[in-house]
Amino acid sequence: MRKVTAAVMASTLAFSALSQAAGVITGDNGSSAEGITQHSGQSHMFDGISLTEHQRQQMRDLMHRARHDQPPVNVSEMETMHRLVTAENFDESAVRAQAEKMAQEHVARQVEMARVRNQMFHLLSPEQQAALNDKHQQRMDQLREVARMQQSSAMTLFSSNTRSNQ
Repeated sequence: MRKVTAAVMASTLAFSALSQAAGVITGDNGSSAEGITQHSGQSHMFDGISLTEHQRQQMRDLMHRARHDQPPVNVSEMETMHRLVTAENFDESAVRAQAEKMAQEHVARQVEMARVRNQMFHLLSPEQQAALNDKHQQRMDQLREVARMQQSSAMTLFSSNTRSNQ
């Protein structure tokens, strides 16, 4: 059940991220031309990278095409999953099949977004690419630290539970 919920949430979040990224690129967030590098606290691939107006326009064009090429959110699939989750009797095979179908759609959206981001990355100068790679490395280091802390916390909880059960 957790996997189903995760698949549905991931699908929703992916669409949300695409919409937010499109808003950031096109400046639809209501801010100035700096919208490409600052977006209401949202983490974005190009945060902190100064882009030329020409690069911003190229990225807007890429996002505009991506938005129009993207199939609409499949609301009927979400409704089907909701019916399966709220059914009188739980049908694991039906839920599994529905989750896999939704996951395939999610993967297709992720691949398309990665393609667009790759095109955007290659619009950057070598210096901008290096800065972006440095920022990525910093984020990965932070995530590794968070994962290390979570693992340490889980180990502490496990050992506490083991001792109290003895």
